[in-house]
Amino acid sequence: MTTRLKLSKRSTEPLVDATVYRSIVGSLRYLVNTRPDLAFAIGYVSHFLEEPRKDHLATVKQILHYVTGTKNWGLRYEKKKEEQVQLTGFNDSDFAGDVDARKSTTKVIFFLANSPIT
Repeated sequence: MTTRLKLSKRSTEPLVDATVYRSIVGSLRYLVNTRPDLAFAIGYVSHFLEEPRKDHLATVKQILHYVTGTKNWGLRYEKKKEEQVQLTGFNDSDFAGDVDARKSTTKVIFFLANSPIT
């Protein structure tokens, strides 16, 4: 997904077939179970399931393109000595970044011994 992309439910783009859009997004939501790197993007495009527009579908196609290019990616957990284990956390916030509801978004990720755990 493009950095700082702002989609709106009030888009003026033409409507697309909602059944196809929902089917693709639903399949991607299932994929999130094994690919947590997709969670934010899929959650974002899920906001537009009621009336998907052409720009929403273009974003979903961009996500599909990303999935195709990264299909061999996955999580790897390595066993390390206890004294080497370190818990590290990061967060990202967007104050009032939702164009429609003006809600803020906050996401966090924690690593234990260089492996993502949440």
